Amino acid sequence: MVSRRQRFDASRRNCRIALWLGTGVSIIDTAEMCGNGRSENLVGEAIQPFICDSIYLISKVLPGNANSHNLECSLDVSLYRLQTGYLDMYLYHWRGATSLPETVELMEKMVQKGKIKAWGVSNFDFEDMHELHDGGGTNCETNEVLYYLESRGIEFVLEPWQDANSISTIAYCPLAQAGELQDDLLHHPEMRQIADELNISVYQVLLCFTLAQQNMVSIPRTGKTAHMKELADCLDIRLPAGQYAALDEAFPALQRHVPLDISKGR
Repeated sequence: MVSRRQRFDASRRNCRIALWLGTGVSIIDTAEMCGNGRSENLVGEAIQPFICDSIYLISKVLPGNANSHNLECSLDVSLYRLQTGYLDMYLYHWRGATSLPETVELMEKMVQKGKIKAWGVSNFDFEDMHELHDGGGTNCETNEVLYYLESRGIEFVLEPWQDANSISTIAYCPLAQAGELQDDLLHHPEMRQIADELNISVYQVLLCFTLAQQNMVSIPRTGKTAHMKELADCLDIRLPAGQYAALDEAFPALQRHVPLDISKGR
């Protein structure tokens, strides 16, 4: 039996989805791992009132399921939870024990069957992407990685390589929720000054920085309706050259290759 509290929570989630879609945001990113499938269930319920073509739906398969024994079954379960006939993008959540050629072959079969429109990966570093590409994964369309103003390691070699090979980057945690230094970022003098100059919040400065990158999509997360509206407003905000240069100087990109930052829980 569904309690009044559960019905209230479901209604509130539906309202948040409606707000996102109403502001022009169309990407919804989830994964079978999140809440052991509960996230997919909740998204599936919330998107039912909306036209499927107005939503770009992404989910992810766990490494332990990215093999010939489990992948299609795992995908079918995700589709069932999401109450949809296909995914716009299906991601290999992070690299596991299954050989890349095996996972690539399975992804291509899912495209052929119409269960997914495209596939990509998540949390793959430069060496992983290079091996994937050389191993037949040239149809990989995106790599979802941790990226925010104080974690710019992908800019040195990974992102340029992906750009050169027509592979987009999806930036998760662009507001630095994955890092332990978010509070320091929010109170950083340069961040505060730029936010005041542009009459926007520090959160908006953080998101606008990632939105300014080429061939990149940002997927911020929030549970507050007011914060959600604030982030959606970033679609109409552009960082002026002077402010962008000030951020670049205060939080410079690395000049060497470092291991990929990965968020716990992503």
